[in-house]
Amino acid sequence: MSVLIIVESQFGNTRHAADAVAEGLHDALGGGAAVEVVDAADAGPQIPAEVRLLLVGGPTHAFSMTRERTREGAHEQGATAHEPSESGIREWIESVQARPDVPVYTFDTRVKVPGLPGSAAKSALKALQHRGFQHVERGETFWVEDTAGPLKHDEIDRAKAWGAELAGHVSG
Repeated sequence: MSVLIIVESQFGNTRHAADAVAEGLHDALGGGAAVEVVDAADAGPQIPAEVRLLLVGGPTHAFSMTRERTREGAHEQGATAHEPSESGIREWIESVQARPDVPVYTFDTRVKVPGLPGSAAKSALKALQHRGFQHVERGETFWVEDTAGPLKHDEIDRAKAWGAELAGHVSG
């Protein structure tokens, strides 16, 4: 049995959060499950049979998941994680073959601006449901200081704690 975390990160903040979630899951599960973090650009359309929990996370750009144009904008602001033309979680979700039996949690990173709507996690949830995933829940938002980051104080600890909490959702 295993946990798969599909992540997109432009400035590295979402990847740091995903790695911390993975650490929390790994610590809570002991040796009971493999936890793998895979960049969305490298993820294939098949979810392996041994996966019992799926997490999908990305940065919030323009109130939603990234698009090629918003990734270009991130590069213009100094992002170096990926080429703008590489696919993100939006494109991965559009290509993935649904596993209705697998619980899925979405998460995102974004700048905390009072009253600013939109969330990559919320958009990903809707897109995953549309693809045929049946057990999808919106997870956490991890806050960044500004567009380029870093993650706000204690967000890594919060991500580890959320990962430990999610360990209870991994079934054999």
